[in-house]
Amino acid sequence: MDSAWDTAMADVVRGSGAYGGLLYVLPPRDPALWLVMTAGVPQEIAAPWRRVSPSDPMPVADAVRERRLVWVGDREEMARRYPRPALVLPYDFRLAAAPVLADGSVRGGLVLLWSGDRADRLSADERDAVEAGCVRLGELMRTAADSGAPLLPTDRPRALRPPSGRAPSPAEATALAAFVDRLPGGSCGLDANGRITFITPAAAGLVGADRAELVGALPWEALPWMDVPQVEDRYRAALVSRLPQAFTVLRPPRTWLAFELYPDSTGISVRITRGEPDDGAGEQALPTAGPGRATVLYHLMHLASTLTEAVGVQEVVDQTADQLLPALGAQAMVLMTAEDGRLRIVGHRGYRAELMDRFDGIPLSSEVPGADVMATGVPGFFATFAEMADAYPATVHEDGMAAWAVLPLIASGRPIGSLLLSYERPHAFPPGERAALTSLAGLVGQALDRARLYDAKHHLAHRLQSALLPHTLPRVPGLRVAARYLPAARGLGVGGDFYDLIRLDEHTAGAAIGDVQGHNVDAAALMGQVRTAVHAHATVGAAPGDVLARTNRLLTDLDPGLFTSCAYVHLDLAMRRACLATAGHPPPLLRHPDGRTELLRVPPGLLLGIEPDIRYPAREFALPPGSVLALYTDGLVEAPGVDLDDATAALAGLLEHADAADLDATADALIRHAPTPGDDIALLLISPDA
Repeated sequence: MDSAWDTAMADVVRGSGAYGGLLYVLPPRDPALWLVMTAGVPQEIAAPWRRVSPSDPMPVADAVRERRLVWVGDREEMARRYPRPALVLPYDFRLAAAPVLADGSVRGGLVLLWSGDRADRLSADERDAVEAGCVRLGELMRTAADSGAPLLPTDRPRALRPPSGRAPSPAEATALAAFVDRLPGGSCGLDANGRITFITPAAAGLVGADRAELVGALPWEALPWMDVPQVEDRYRAALVSRLPQAFTVLRPPRTWLAFELYPDSTGISVRITRGEPDDGAGEQALPTAGPGRATVLYHLMHLASTLTEAVGVQEVVDQTADQLLPALGAQAMVLMTAEDGRLRIVGHRGYRAELMDRFDGIPLSSEVPGADVMATGVPGFFATFAEMADAYPATVHEDGMAAWAVLPLIASGRPIGSLLLSYERPHAFPPGERAALTSLAGLVGQALDRARLYDAKHHLAHRLQSALLPHTLPRVPGLRVAARYLPAARGLGVGGDFYDLIRLDEHTAGAAIGDVQGHNVDAAALMGQVRTAVHAHATVGAAPGDVLARTNRLLTDLDPGLFTSCAYVHLDLAMRRACLATAGHPPPLLRHPDGRTELLRVPPGLLLGIEPDIRYPAREFALPPGSVLALYTDGLVEAPGVDLDDATAALAGLLEHADAADLDATADALIRHAPTPGDDIALLLISPDA
């Protein structure tokens, strides 16, 4: 990067009236936006967003993906639309993000920042300056890419030097020093990175340190008692919002000092005076972010991380209640969505079930706070019931609470529900806390949206599995059967394991079990085809080897890209004989009437769906009354670190000592033997009557 980039970036910042900006590049063949330049924004503040995916919920990502200018007018709007950055920077500032284009292609993105006291919309001249700056930067990116010049910095983003302040004459400098020294209290200056550039003797005396040790240092590093969250929080608020900030901090052992911060583009001027712990110094300039902000943020960030692991709606409800209520001192919460024009309560904590049942299913109405916030996307904060009644006259005070926050749950830019937080005592909601709560609700909304999709897929998977597996097994005279199916403990809970019992005539039947590769809808769909093919070929009287060979030919013709193991047994109940053929499937177990159990080894045939012209050998064996034939899939015996032969022998031991007279109890015992299923399990037990 050369001076042309610096000049273009400086011009767009100055022309738009912004105090700073971030420039991102979208390199060729790279799916991410990379931060390459900052202006007026300290590197440590920009660091969390050095790399941004175009799919991230960030303003610059939306601007690039949608090729439009994105404007964020205040911190509540930031909290609603972009909860992740709002949690890290819950301060008053304005933001615009725009795509950087050249030749019709997206080359990068530009983010500009304004102070919190400016107008809440861009003027026409400011918008023109942003668009012209993006065109200019886009041409620089295109030229650099065409010439093969590197677009990304080798170590860290390039930082434009802040504009230098007015240089006073020697006489002015002397007068200024005398003026500052005459002011009550002490004064010091910080540069844009927070380091002390000068400090008056009075200020050094108040903080109890030598001036020479303070100049060039960060205050919270040179003075350990200033290394507390509120100090850095107010410093960051001054940098980001460019508005005056204030805080009071204890200098051990008993001296309270009040600090007032006055920022501009060159740094921060600081006034230091003696204060009191509860004097509220500076609260008129900007209310603080709420009591215990560091503790609240810790809980909120912990909640954000736990919500990423929540896979169902109930988990989202539990995680939100477990993390949020203690962090904020709230006593109750309700999570609500809309369904077919009615309010649905998907979870609650701290309220009586009877009260929730009364509200669950009521028509959506603007007179109901949860429904109104859901419709408008605008949060509501009520420090007393009088405030609630003023906004919603029809509301009846029946929950015993004294203060409420009603927050929209936003996902993909739209409200999908609302979150009610309730407090037993009147509770003020200062702006910082409102922003934090709104950001939190955004995280909950995104998690809830994912969880509802997961639950819907999970429900669909079970319905699909139920439709493809036999609802009931046919009654075959002279035969007792028991079947079990257990889905994998991961994914959608749908896979390719199947079983079937086929009544052929008065004295014969067929039994099949199989396992299609994979744990997804494709595997389940192929399982349905395999089961149908086996059933069809068995019904026309094909021998076991032929049933598998014909099914194999069908699969190779379909070429689904998935392979299937299968075992098919022809049962002759009149002759008390059975014939077995397998295609890469675990050999069945046979428990003899005397309890002895053996593994029915058959020359294994190739998995179905690999080669079209394969023969499948068969084995005949006796099936006397009182014997039990166990057909199973590999999920019943396979587990990481467990020898397959040992696991099969253990299964045979369980079958040997089971009560053959009670097949259901035997099936349950064998299923309990299985490890926590990383794979689906199907089990079919068959026993001829005496």
